[in-house]
Amino acid sequence: MATQPLLEPLQLGALELPNRVIMAPLTRMRATPIGNVPQLMNEQYYQQRASAGLIISEATPVNPWGHGYALTPGIHSDEQEHGWKAVVDGVHRVGGRIYLQLWHVGRLSHPDLLPEQGQPVAPSALPGLGEAPTLEGMKERPMPRALTLEEVEQTIEDFRQAAIRAQRAGFDGVEIHGANGYLLEQFLSDSSNHREDRYGGSLENRARFMLEITAKVVDVWGGDRVGIRLSPANTHGNIATSNRFDTYRYVIEELNRYNLAYIHLVEPRVDGSQTVEDRHAELYASKFRPHVKGDTRIIAAGGHTRESGNEAIASGAVDAVAYGRLFISNPDLPERFSLEAPLNPYNRDTFYGGSEEGYLDYPTLEHSAR
Repeated sequence: MATQPLLEPLQLGALELPNRVIMAPLTRMRATPIGNVPQLMNEQYYQQRASAGLIISEATPVNPWGHGYALTPGIHSDEQEHGWKAVVDGVHRVGGRIYLQLWHVGRLSHPDLLPEQGQPVAPSALPGLGEAPTLEGMKERPMPRALTLEEVEQTIEDFRQAAIRAQRAGFDGVEIHGANGYLLEQFLSDSSNHREDRYGGSLENRARFMLEITAKVVDVWGGDRVGIRLSPANTHGNIATSNRFDTYRYVIEELNRYNLAYIHLVEPRVDGSQTVEDRHAELYASKFRPHVKGDTRIIAAGGHTRESGNEAIASGAVDAVAYGRLFISNPDLPERFSLEAPLNPYNRDTFYGGSEEGYLDYPTLEHSAR
């Protein structure tokens, strides 16, 4: 059998990965209802998938105002930090590698999910639209309030503190969530950021929030253990960015100064992207590859199969490929790719919230053969 590019090792910053099959960050809404703490079944879930070249954890809020989905584990309390340490220790015991994804949803939240039923926060008082999943079901997102300058600065500090907590919990690195219409992209987009201070107006000002967070996180970890997720084609969360290519080219060129481990690009193949009709067009990553310098790698995500993942790496456009839904239903995905074995189908009804069903009970090849 010919060697598959997906199964070749990769130097990703400070880590040597045994393969290039990355587990994408996946919101599963299965933390404790009190305190949003990772629990035993979360440890087991990640441990089952430790054969990934790298696991990127589910999106994890850096402060109490960053939550936008019920039952998502945070990284802003001692209990959460200890819960994540058990998860990390479990992954490491079986030889895996895991990054924590640092997150703040901004305006894509609901008072039911925030301290004292507070109002969601954003760069500007502009609606994110849609509904937020609360413990009582889906609820319409209200108009957010604009963060004060002091609150913006505190939020940047909260990312730094979360990075420190992730380090204490034993993670191998962190990924900054700058994609999918959440707070960092809300600052970057001229449709959602109408501020008149140093964080609004020009592209340089709108990118400042993301870049200052990156600088703080790199100060904690070093660039070779930090990645960032970007979605240049995104429209989820009522985002409409002018001059998308120029905007993200500028951001990527500015990120080069940090020599990050990787940039994680969401391809316009997923729902909520600007160019869904171009699902089979040239990889978006290839448009930005010339602007990524140094040792920084590119990870692509967005509906890839084994075949398209191998093709993407072979083309030179990307260095690794992140899989989401396929990793949900196939905990041993790299082995299945290696053997070109059939894949378990996934059950969308169990993606968000619930019990161990659709979370821990997908069989491995070894289990299926018994």
